Amino acid sequence: MPGELTEQREQSQLPGAMSSELNVPMGSPAPGVSEQCPGRGGMDYRDWVRRSYLELVTSNHHSVQALSWRKLYLSRAKLKASSRTSALLSGFAMVAMVEVQLEMHYDYPPALLIAFSVCTTVLVAVHLFALLISTCILPNVEAVSNIHNLNSVSESPHERMHYYIELAWGFSTALGILLFLAEVVLLCWIKFLPVDSTAAPKPTTPPRVRQNSGWQAALASTIIMVPVGVIFVVFTIHFYRTLVHHKTERHHQEIEELHKIKIQLDGQERGLLTV
Repeated sequence: MPGELTEQREQSQLPGAMSSELNVPMGSPAPGVSEQCPGRGGMDYRDWVRRSYLELVTSNHHSVQALSWRKLYLSRAKLKASSRTSALLSGFAMVAMVEVQLEMHYDYPPALLIAFSVCTTVLVAVHLFALLISTCILPNVEAVSNIHNLNSVSESPHERMHYYIELAWGFSTALGILLFLAEVVLLCWIKFLPVDSTAAPKPTTPPRVRQNSGWQAALASTIIMVPVGVIFVVFTIHFYRTLVHHKTERHHQEIEELHKIKIQLDGQERGLLTV
């Protein structure tokens, strides 16, 4: 009699233990229903459901980790591209300002000199700011990406510093390149405008357009650079719209996959309730 009571107590505790492991409600097995899962090599049905559930949870966990690693590698690539581009373009802008030789006998328009000075200063400041962000964040991301451990992705600051990474990327690629194009145009005007020009006019002389070879060369560079700038802006808008559309599709696919996993888990839960 004590042995039979012990067996009945163990059998009554078994469904509750399985239910707590699976974290799903489970009722008592219906009388006369076989607990063997056909086609599973004699595996118990509850064990097979538990194994399927753990496989689903594990695959979902790995997919989340894979998404985090993709974000980390993307952030690292953006920071590397921003640092290289910013260092290159800011160096070119500084060299252009230092090496430009102004003709002392020529009376430059004040607006041209002011525009060149402002454009160069803003260009260098923008690229140095992007370079500063990349230099500060990139070593921390690199340190985590070189660790061959799936769980180490949470130690990277790329998620928290996401807005700074995007800011550096935008400053270095979009705004920085536009300012560099404007810098090229202004530099052409400063360099070519004094060519074939006469002596500086007197202050009382009204300003007039000089149709010389230098003026024509500067105008030609401006005519070429304006369509290039328009194409650059159009491509940038199209690229970001395409990228946002791609990310939206990927998020929809992930939501659909999670919905399918939920449906499978609900089906397994109903199967457990009918056992």
